[in-house]
Amino acid sequence: MANNFLSIDLDYILSQTVSIWNELRNQRIFITGGTGFLGTWILESFVWANRKLKLNSEAVVLTRDIDNFLKKCPHLANDRSLKYYEGNILNFKYPQGNFSHIIHAATDSNYAKISSWKMLETIIQGTKYTLEFAKHCRVKKFLFVSSGAMYGRQSEVDLIDENNLSLLDSSGLMPSYSIGKFIAEYMCNLYGREHEFEIKIARCFAFFGPYLPLDLHFAIGNFIQNRLNNEPIQIKGNGHAVRSYLYIADLCIWLWTILFHGKNLTAYNVGSNEKYSICEIANLIAKSIEPYVEVKIDNNKKSSIADDNYIPNINLAKEHLNLKPHINFNKALNMTIDWFRHQSYLNKVVI
Repeated sequence: MANNFLSIDLDYILSQTVSIWNELRNQRIFITGGTGFLGTWILESFVWANRKLKLNSEAVVLTRDIDNFLKKCPHLANDRSLKYYEGNILNFKYPQGNFSHIIHAATDSNYAKISSWKMLETIIQGTKYTLEFAKHCRVKKFLFVSSGAMYGRQSEVDLIDENNLSLLDSSGLMPSYSIGKFIAEYMCNLYGREHEFEIKIARCFAFFGPYLPLDLHFAIGNFIQNRLNNEPIQIKGNGHAVRSYLYIADLCIWLWTILFHGKNLTAYNVGSNEKYSICEIANLIAKSIEPYVEVKIDNNKKSSIADDNYIPNINLAKEHLNLKPHINFNKALNMTIDWFRHQSYLNKVVI
């Protein structure tokens, strides 16, 4: 059922990437982090392309909890192109056989619930272990899903480009997450220079869409949850922080394009440059469904988002790969909210 509802998005992803999938024909791809928000969409788009284009490809998906994921996405349970492989990113037993491609997207970004040391270990050691596996299984192309957080805290509204590392330090928002991603990127480049496989890096900024967790630390997810529950939307901080959000279907297009056609040993910012303040986002969500709900600003000076901006410069991806956002924020918001309302309806019917 979820697959049918998402078919418009999946057809759109395929229409924008149809010419790039052939190198995966009759190949195997290994995916870490394949059961989170981003990873779920990687799997959805892979299965869709594999089926529609008759690629005869297989994806092996590393996960810590197979049963929990299949409860969330039961329509992916029996697809023969997916094989689930239970293990921990720090020490999983190498699956047998060779893989042509690897997407390494495993990171616990819920930094509020994990210690700084654990965050560093997971990012750095997990990346090193996966790079060793890439060498072992004779991979051809390796995509590391990094983060715009690796730049450090962005206090100015200016768009940040791939060469700007001046903001990285040991004291800003998510220091362990930021520094961990920076070191992991450095390791990827070392491996890429020393071994015979291509390394591509996607520095993902903010994105949203169906499957977005609504109960974690993502402001837009919290706002959508407030709106769906007909509650006032709560802004922590003053609402002045500026963000941009890429719709998840566009994100999939970018990631697959970077994996297949991105330049070796190159990092690309991945995101939208359509800027909104947190207050503007809250008000758009408040008015997305009638009757409108109230927006409350608590002006908490200790809030982590009080002056934290997060907007990428995406010129490099446009110049190298002709990538750009196609779905604007308002359309993406309506599609996301429609999906969650549809899911709520289905859940009520099941109950």
